[in-house]
Amino acid sequence: MMWTTGFLNPKTDFAFKKIFGSHQSKGILINFLNALLYDGQGIIQDLEILDPYQAPQLQGMKDSFLDVKAVVTGNKTVIIEMQVLNVLGFEKRVLYNAAKAFSIQLETGQGYAQLTPVIALTITDFEMFPNSSKVISRYQLKEKESFTTYSEDIELVFVELPKFTKSLEELETIADKWIYFIKEAEQLKSVPDNLAEPSVLQQAFQIAELSKLTRAEFDIFERKQMFLQDSRNAVAKGIQQGLEQGLEQGLEQGLEQGLEQGLEQGLEQGLEQGRSQERQAIARSLLGLLSLELISEKTGLTLEQVQQLQNEQSG
Repeated sequence: MMWTTGFLNPKTDFAFKKIFGSHQSKGILINFLNALLYDGQGIIQDLEILDPYQAPQLQGMKDSFLDVKAVVTGNKTVIIEMQVLNVLGFEKRVLYNAAKAFSIQLETGQGYAQLTPVIALTITDFEMFPNSSKVISRYQLKEKESFTTYSEDIELVFVELPKFTKSLEELETIADKWIYFIKEAEQLKSVPDNLAEPSVLQQAFQIAELSKLTRAEFDIFERKQMFLQDSRNAVAKGIQQGLEQGLEQGLEQGLEQGLEQGLEQGLEQGLEQGRSQERQAIARSLLGLLSLELISEKTGLTLEQVQQLQNEQSG
């Protein structure tokens, strides 16, 4: 059933999990991980996708914070998250998820020697490290001065999409092509010739085709898109309204001092309104990850406000 032409936005959790976490995504995910983690080398030969995407599980708006989780060659666990909004405490959430994936491997009575490495691959649609120009960055536990490695058991890998500025004609490596796919697929109407290889990238485009979505999937996709757009606009709208109010108030007073004071007051009101909307967007993103009490504490919202957001999201 055709709803529209083009491709899903891989940056939404719904689309990302559908493309990389479906039953048919094994080859896609192997190539994707080898490209981003191992410079295109075939280090990962096999993997098992854990909790694969299933359309019936996507009814409603509850988010999965770990978009894809897989056990790869060498018995390593890779957890992958696509994050669009820079929410409060996100850098700690990445570390928490990696540490949790590492620690929950042990059953009662098992020794620490049985723990296997965890790689947390995080793709962000915002800059995590503004002082670095690197698109892909990697972190491990190191000695502070000599930088000798303490352990390779937990590795954090970040891909910052805003730092990737190559055009379609400038793509060189398989990693370039995958990053371009994630960043730009939504804007394409057909598959460009220089993205025809590798073949698994073609498969990713096929899964991402809007025309192949069921009606239920398309409805979920549209709601996810609307939620992201609303969250991005929340702060900007609050500031804009505050500036407009300040300008109006200043003009009414008709004095230079009044204009200045009005603008300052309006900007303050706008910033406060923007912060309130931003706190609500952050609280929504933390639902299901933290307790309502902790969300209230971290965002400054009252417990009643957080409960209301939970009711709206589950309604």
